[in-house]
Amino acid sequence: MELALLGRAAAVFAVTNIDDMVVLAVFFGRANRNLSATIRVVGGQYLGFLAILAVSVVGALGATLMPATAIPYLGVLPLMLGIRAAWGAWRSRADTDRGDEATNAGGTGAMEVAAVTFANGGDNIGVYVPVFAVAGIRDMIGYAVVFLVGVAIWCAAAWYVATRPAVTKLLSRWGHILLPVVLIGIGLVILVEGGAFGL
Repeated sequence: MELALLGRAAAVFAVTNIDDMVVLAVFFGRANRNLSATIRVVGGQYLGFLAILAVSVVGALGATLMPATAIPYLGVLPLMLGIRAAWGAWRSRADTDRGDEATNAGGTGAMEVAAVTFANGGDNIGVYVPVFAVAGIRDMIGYAVVFLVGVAIWCAAAWYVATRPAVTKLLSRWGHILLPVVLIGIGLVILVEGGAFGL
């Protein structure tokens, strides 16, 4: 792989995935160093990102898998997941003795992480489609390889941040509130910035 392509791909990945770092840190915080929960977060991140790549490649090849006007409505996914998480936090508010530990120990499902990753990837798709369209097949494969390595780096960095003692303490105390707030915020930003529902 050419060094120039590697640099371009790394820059495109970093710029389009900065917001994912915060979301991943929250998910890893909920995993609370539980190995199976951590694996589910990583697996979900990869599933969601592979879906983003698939849509981007198909779009770049000229097929219409998802109309551009539909992308903003992906914001409904994290919004609904956030509302569900908020409802769960509200229902378990009386369970103060084991509430945070029980919530964090279970972590988050891989499909939930995948759905949030995909829904939050509307801007990624908007960038990747034109980049892939002009790149050609060989360079497109190079971009995809760099992006998939980037996901691993992002997961490792987010896990590192989420497992620092100060961050762990913060997430264990406020994670049940922080996750719904982050998810609802992401959903609203996607809907509003995309002009969904005439917003």
